[in-house]
Amino acid sequence: MSCSVKVEVNNKIEIYEIDKVAKQASGAVMLRNGKAVVLATVAYDEKPSEEDFLPLTVQYVEKAYAVGKIPGGFIKRENRPGDFETLTSRIVDRSLRPLFPKGYTYPTQITIMVMSADSDVDLQTMAINAASAALFLSDIPVNKNVCGVRIGKVDDQLIINPSQSALEESTLDLFVAGTKDELLMIEMKVNATEENEVVSVVDIDPMMSTGMGENIISVHKMNELGNDEVLEALSFAGEAIKVASLAYEEGFTPYKKEDAVLSFTQSKEDSNLLTYIQEFYHDKIVAAIQQMAKSERAGELAKISKEIMLDDTAIKENWDFTLIENMVNKYKKGLVRSMILREGKRADGRGLKDVRDISIETNILPSVHSSCLFTRGQTQALVALTLGNAKDAQQYDLLTAKETQYENFMVHYNFPGFSVGEASMLRAPGRRELGHGNLAKRAIEPSINLDKSETVRLVSEILESNGSSSMATVCGGSLALKAADLDVEKLVAGVAMGLVVEEDQYAILTDIMGLEDHDGDMDFKIAGTRDGITALQMDIKLGGIDQQTLKEAIYQASEARDHILDIMEKASDAIVLNEEVLPSQSIFSLDPSTFGAIIGQAGKNIKEIIEKFEVSIDLDRDSGKVKVEGENNAKVEAACDHIREVAAARNEQKRDKKPTPVFKEGQVFDGLVKRIVDFGAFVELPGGVDGLLHISKLSDDRVEKVTDIVNIDDKVKVKILGQKGNKIELGFIEKV
Repeated sequence: MSCSVKVEVNNKIEIYEIDKVAKQASGAVMLRNGKAVVLATVAYDEKPSEEDFLPLTVQYVEKAYAVGKIPGGFIKRENRPGDFETLTSRIVDRSLRPLFPKGYTYPTQITIMVMSADSDVDLQTMAINAASAALFLSDIPVNKNVCGVRIGKVDDQLIINPSQSALEESTLDLFVAGTKDELLMIEMKVNATEENEVVSVVDIDPMMSTGMGENIISVHKMNELGNDEVLEALSFAGEAIKVASLAYEEGFTPYKKEDAVLSFTQSKEDSNLLTYIQEFYHDKIVAAIQQMAKSERAGELAKISKEIMLDDTAIKENWDFTLIENMVNKYKKGLVRSMILREGKRADGRGLKDVRDISIETNILPSVHSSCLFTRGQTQALVALTLGNAKDAQQYDLLTAKETQYENFMVHYNFPGFSVGEASMLRAPGRRELGHGNLAKRAIEPSINLDKSETVRLVSEILESNGSSSMATVCGGSLALKAADLDVEKLVAGVAMGLVVEEDQYAILTDIMGLEDHDGDMDFKIAGTRDGITALQMDIKLGGIDQQTLKEAIYQASEARDHILDIMEKASDAIVLNEEVLPSQSIFSLDPSTFGAIIGQAGKNIKEIIEKFEVSIDLDRDSGKVKVEGENNAKVEAACDHIREVAAARNEQKRDKKPTPVFKEGQVFDGLVKRIVDFGAFVELPGGVDGLLHISKLSDDRVEKVTDIVNIDDKVKVKILGQKGNKIELGFIEKV
């Protein structure tokens, strides 16, 4: 029988409808929050996989009908998932994967469908909470509830689950998933803001002066978070997760299905074989571990397994190859972890806090706008940057946004098989590539000040990978921005931290390599500047992590980040721009009231400037910014000088121009004829302004020529007929 569970926690009212729909799935809930409705289902195959891993697939899908839309394009149905759907699927997967019991190898599918959307409801939070509820209620033996919360920061105050409108004003976007006891997954980014700042007119372009000795300009602000601020936000999130998880446990437990009778795969083990490996192959496995490349290490371990297989002892004991391979890998893993915990030594000889050797080269690709080859140990990223304009921005649709969105800062991450010694074909980016590129983008984006007319694309080609290629992308990407001579506020560096835990012992590792990622218990990526953190991503394999360990990892990462930034700053100082191919641009500010003179009647002036100097010009009336771009630096500078001269002349005109006196209808004055035109004469009046004496006002009879009545320098008596602004109409009385 279907039922509803209402949970009111953390600024949300969630209604979970259980056993109402999708009843043939192992677990299903329909979650309602505001006008948003999400369906989450869990299903698994009855036959377990023969492989020793968890075959879990998570798919988050947004339906166009959820907001009353028909999909665009030729095919009128949902097609391949968008980036937001893919990234949300990854978040749910990373949060729920640690909950499955060890040895569970049944192919399992978690599907989350957005069936009704609300523009002010966080769909990612709904997705993870609905999926967790469906998993907990199913007959899969998962007995913990996971809760996802988003933390924002507005006016220096932390907010639980801010509305989408509040999130747009927030300087922090922190998404955390966990159980009542521990945190499982972290995604964090900071949002740059524009702040008004009062400055002296001598500090900015004098064209912007208001004449008051100071002016207000908009300033880009990065808003990095210090270590303690991050820990405070994580603690805040942890408390919110605990409250919600307890509420879910109380609400869902009465409706949980009985655990299914399942068989759990046990790794093939033999203590005698393990002792044999330790006795006779210890040194060879140590040597294999020291082969840092994944392909070389795997090859050496495979050779050892084959060698053992041919031993007389192996033949007598009837040890098969799968068992031998499992035990060799088990011994290797134990050896790696033991060296770290008991000796404070890592496979490559580093101490726990040591960063691998770093080398940096910039602008090594002569035809590319800018580039950076960043190498850290055996991880190497070649990051190439391309500059574009507004029309080059990536268009995309969000389910809850009415208008098409534009992305003018892109980070694309590619991971070819040869980077880890694999002979595999190049394929379209998968979830991992999208996730790593998104992390690098979140880390770097707050440091760059782009306006809507600029587009920047960073492409990170991973040429070699042995741990933390996403953080190499952050470092290389930040320097590529500098190598393109862009407006970068601060350099951003990233480092991956690891964790090894055995009973009451633990060790935190700085700059983990692939071996430590595979055999360790945590992958915690932290990026930022010298002043704070801009992005975080954490995945935990233990089932959770406590606040104290998090604190140690964050502070240890700060030391590593400063070390990396020292090297990056030296490389930044040595940058030589690709002047021949780098598009030249200049951005400066003018008084927007001068733009009319720059544009000219029907755009005549600006067209002449564009054609003469071979440039493109963008004028922003709101901010007063002028952006000039072209392929030739000298022509760009000449165009800028010309524009400034036009603006200066216009300002001079405005300063010299006296205010028009106000006259009353019927007033009579003596004036001097200053100019004759076909339709009348302009007469100078008191105050130095001219009034128009139309030809029809010179006489009661028709006048053929103005000069038949008056000529230049004639003194005349005139009467004010009317005034509209600076236009004054006169009537003729007589010559004086």
